[in-house]
Amino acid sequence: MTNIIEVENRIITLRGQQVIIDADVAELYGVATRDINKAVKNNPEKFPDGYVLDLNTKEKNELVENFHRFNRQKHSTSIPKAFTEKGLYMLATILKSPKAVETTIAIVEAYAKLRELTRVMSEIPQHEGDKAQQESLLKRGGQLVDDLLNDVMPVQSSETTLELNLAMLKLKHTVRREKPENT
Repeated sequence: MTNIIEVENRIITLRGQQVIIDADVAELYGVATRDINKAVKNNPEKFPDGYVLDLNTKEKNELVENFHRFNRQKHSTSIPKAFTEKGLYMLATILKSPKAVETTIAIVEAYAKLRELTRVMSEIPQHEGDKAQQESLLKRGGQLVDDLLNDVMPVQSSETTLELNLAMLKLKHTVRREKPENT
């Protein structure tokens, strides 16, 4: 089963956008990379500008340099594609296997949680004088981190601590979650 953390670990930032490289998409969906790229080629109307990015040679080389999982690309003549969130949604309309559906749900959840966590964390400094609001935002951020971590680390109990030092104000929030014994 594809989980959110598997997806999150594949998301990289390219040209200021969060994307997943075609080889990683193929692995998540359980198909060959050529099948992913063939789906894009055969359905160009579903992938307008901004849905799929063609990497240039420099970007490909940086990818190989920075991520060991792309070493097989080092001597390849093909240039990888990078799927934005919208491109992944469109790809999901083409690939219909149970694994594709499961993976698409994990992708949607991962992007949603990352977006919410980013939003929550960026709001904290905006409420500089409102300690209660900051604590509420910290609590939500802690819950999101805890949810993401619990997806891959099944434990009897967990504790997530989020600490922010905002110049004159230091906030610390801890989320403790006990796993029910029946599960």
